[in-house]
Amino acid sequence: MDRRVFLTTGTASAVVAGLARPLRVFGGAASPGVATWRAFEVTTRAEIVNPTGVTRVWLPLPLMPDTDYHKNQGQSWTGNATATRIHREPKYGAAIFYAEWPASEPSPVVEVTTRFATRDRAVDLTAPGRIGREDRRELAKYLEATRLIRTDGIVRRTAVEITKGAKTELDKARAVYEWIVENTFRDPKVRGCGIGDISGMLETGNLGGKCADLNALFVGLTRSVGIPSRDIYGVRVADSAEFKSLGKSGDISRAQHCRAEFYLPTHGWVPVDPADVRKVVLEEQGGLALGDATVQRARAKLFGAWEMNYLAYNYAHDVRLPDASGDPIAFFMYPQAESGGEPRDSLDPGAFRYNLTSRELRM
Repeated sequence: MDRRVFLTTGTASAVVAGLARPLRVFGGAASPGVATWRAFEVTTRAEIVNPTGVTRVWLPLPLMPDTDYHKNQGQSWTGNATATRIHREPKYGAAIFYAEWPASEPSPVVEVTTRFATRDRAVDLTAPGRIGREDRRELAKYLEATRLIRTDGIVRRTAVEITKGAKTELDKARAVYEWIVENTFRDPKVRGCGIGDISGMLETGNLGGKCADLNALFVGLTRSVGIPSRDIYGVRVADSAEFKSLGKSGDISRAQHCRAEFYLPTHGWVPVDPADVRKVVLEEQGGLALGDATVQRARAKLFGAWEMNYLAYNYAHDVRLPDASGDPIAFFMYPQAESGGEPRDSLDPGAFRYNLTSRELRM
C-alpha cells in the first residue's frame, strides 16, 4: 500500500504532503483544579465492497481550529487511492479527508490515522464571566435554521412555552435542558445516532431518539429564543471515568456521539449534553430511574461540563461533500462513500465496510 503523510488542514482545499507534526504536550504541569491533557490516536479504515464505478470516500477530520480543550496533532494516511485532498467546508470549517479511485480499482481501501490531545471541560456558571466576545458573524451562523433543525413554527412555540418566566439567557438554556431531560427518551431502535428532525419529533409527539435527535432538539429550541447554540459531532475514544455507558475504547466503530453547547456573552461557549443524561437512564447499571442518584449526578454535570474522552469533528450542518453526486447530508459524523455515482449507506457494513480504533498515547 502506498503511504503518504499530510499535515493538519489549512484554510482551503489542498493536497498536503510532508511529515506529520510530532505530538506536543499542552498545558505543562497540572495546576490545582485544572484538567490535564491526554493524547489519543484514532485510525479509520474504509473499504468499498463490490465497487461499480468511480469510487469516492469522505472521512471527518478533527475539529479546526484548536480550542482550549481539543488540539489536533496531525494525520497520516495509507491506501491505494489515486487522488486525495483535504477539504474545508466553507460555512462551518469542517475538515474533510477525500479519497478517490478509478472504476478499474477492484478493492478501494484507505486508512487515516489522526492524533489529538484533549482535556476535560467545565464552565463555572456560578462565577462571574471574564471572556472576550465572540465575533457577531460567527455567532449569527448558530442562530440560523438548518434543513432539519427548524427555529420557527412548533419549535419556536415550544421554546417560548418552555422558557416562560426565565429572565436570563442562562435561565432559558437551563429550562430547555431540563425540559429535554424530563420529556424525551433514548430509543435504542433508532439507527445510528438519529437524524435530528426536531419539527417532526414535536409535531408527532414522539420525543424518542438518540444523540443527534435529542441534542439537536436543544440546539433548535435555544436558537429559536435567540441563544446561539450548536451541535458538535464526534466519536468517543476512551472509557469514561465516571459513567460506564458514556465511554468506549478500542473498537469505536459505533461510538459516534453528538454533543451540544450554547453561547453566553459572560462565559463563552457552554457545554451541555441532555442526550447523555437519557443514555445514563437507559443503559447505566442496566437501566435507572430518572430520580436515581447516579442519573441526578449526570444531569447536574452535563449542564456545563464534558468529559473529554472524545474526538470532536465539526459543527457542520447541511454538508455538501466535495465531488459527491448526491444531495448535502444533514451532518458529517460518519464516514461517507459512493461508487458509480450511488451513495453507500454508512450504517450498512455490507455496503460500506469501515472500522475505527482508538488508543491512548503517553504524554
